[in-house]
Amino acid sequence: MQGFILSKKNQITLISAILIATGFVSIFAFSNEDVFNLAFITASILGLLPIAIQAYQALRVKVVSIDVLVTVAVIGAFLIKNYEESAIVTFLFLFGALLEQRTLNKTRSAIRELTEMAPEKALKQMPGGEYEEIDVDDVEEGDILLVKTGAKIPVDGLVLTGEGYVNEASITGESVPVNKKKDSKVFAGTILENGTLQILAERVGEDTTFGKIIELVEEAQDSKSAAERFIDRFSRYYTPAVLLLSILVWLLSRDIELAITILVLGCPGALVIGVPVSNVAGIGNGARKGVLLKGSEVIHAFSKVDTMVFDKTGTLTIGNPEVAEIEVYADNAGEVFAYLASIENESDHPLARAVLEYIGDVDFYTVENTHVVKGSGIVAYVKGHRVAVGNLALMEREKVHLSEKARSDILRFEEKGNSLVLTAVDGELKILMGIRDRIRPGVKKDLQRLKKLGVKNLVVLSGDNQGTVDTVASELGLTEAHGNMLPEGKAAYIKELQSRGRVVAFVGDGVNDSPSIALADIGIAMGGGTDVAIETSDLVLMNSDFSRLPHALGLAKATVKNMRQNIFIAVGVVLFLMVSVFFSEWMNMSIGMLVHEASILVVILNGMRLLSYRLR
Repeated sequence: MQGFILSKKNQITLISAILIATGFVSIFAFSNEDVFNLAFITASILGLLPIAIQAYQALRVKVVSIDVLVTVAVIGAFLIKNYEESAIVTFLFLFGALLEQRTLNKTRSAIRELTEMAPEKALKQMPGGEYEEIDVDDVEEGDILLVKTGAKIPVDGLVLTGEGYVNEASITGESVPVNKKKDSKVFAGTILENGTLQILAERVGEDTTFGKIIELVEEAQDSKSAAERFIDRFSRYYTPAVLLLSILVWLLSRDIELAITILVLGCPGALVIGVPVSNVAGIGNGARKGVLLKGSEVIHAFSKVDTMVFDKTGTLTIGNPEVAEIEVYADNAGEVFAYLASIENESDHPLARAVLEYIGDVDFYTVENTHVVKGSGIVAYVKGHRVAVGNLALMEREKVHLSEKARSDILRFEEKGNSLVLTAVDGELKILMGIRDRIRPGVKKDLQRLKKLGVKNLVVLSGDNQGTVDTVASELGLTEAHGNMLPEGKAAYIKELQSRGRVVAFVGDGVNDSPSIALADIGIAMGGGTDVAIETSDLVLMNSDFSRLPHALGLAKATVKNMRQNIFIAVGVVLFLMVSVFFSEWMNMSIGMLVHEASILVVILNGMRLLSYRLR
């Protein structure tokens, strides 16, 4: 019976409204007191049923809830035959709860939208080669699936054949379609906008990136901050205190109506709901924008960050080195480039890929007697010529003569933070290349935004040489730059910053920087949706989009500010009502409940503003 009544709360609210309207019409239009009293008595009893059940359930677990206060107040009003107020109070309380639930559902729209994006069906290749539609829960790793235009990709996998454009907004927050072809990675929950793809299932179900994101957002929205836990404890003692205050007022004044009014006015509903709604809305906004905040504790800590430490490669820079400068000392440059490309074509070193990309299409020659000099480069024979490709140490080993100009060029390249690739043919230097990683577009502007948001110290730590790190720091206007650092060195430096009282956030790629990410007050991963990024860090920037970092910090600060506003509104309203009941003649139960419910809606609507937050 209890469950049935609670499931009909909305219908009861509507019936109560009709009865109250009927009562007012009967008394003002027809002066019929019998219908007036009957309508309000019925509305009072009917409206009290779900509230009293919730009060009973709370008392069973030894909690004096808001429902208990309202139940006692309504029964008291009913006993003193104040049917009008008892009916209006129950209606306002039920109607407020209805609006509360509706608006709260909107704040949870981010997780609901994510869940709705989850694929339900998949086209699986059967043993005979034909495709059959199955439930996505039945897909296993290693299955071959077919995805057609407009369909959701059901798993994380690898493209085997086909080409098309995929909308990855559910993963990255970025709606611009991404081209996918053979050997491209695809993610569950993304949508193939055009083309047809045959994919190999690598991760299925909850193990997919999309599944992990849903789990993360759900956990984050259900988590509680220190402020929320404090308010929970506060309301646990505050509500019984209001009950005792009303009893004390009644004993001293013998005014039962005043005592009942205090019960209604003292309800801390806005205080209880104000902080959670801010956190949920903030987390929801982040999820839509490709920023995964792991709970309200993270939001609080992140809002206080004054120092941000960055890994260089893959964070401040793109992570793909390219030829930035070149000097040619040979007359037959085309032939030498062909020798260089032929040798680099047999290497999988990142610098080799950068060289090949720079040279472009050339005829490759046969490479013979290849000898790899560890840490220095490669020596090999091409068309009968001894070709050495590597760093300065290799040139010295090969006794390559370096002219004054070449030495000057080498010094200039190093000062600009380049990694050097020298090519010598038969003991003579022919080509000098300076290779460096490109700074991410827009990073400088994003760092300036972080400064405006209150981050005083911007530090880069890198395993690269100090010259390269200094160049990046100078170009981006960073506070400190430290090179030649191993992962343990970075972790030690973060400890040192924390010992100086700094609140530190570390931004890295979530793999080799995991010790630093775990140690920092806030660990931020340039995730791209990787498992390590999602599991190790406190905050994940999906798709490794650095521009989302200022948005994340601004959102955290806005969420904490919003939370404080809600606490101020809630406490202010309760104080106003309590003062009014003692020092004004117009305050009564109905007005108090109306103001009380209005304050709950105000804090909810204020929290919902965070759903549309944008960094200016």
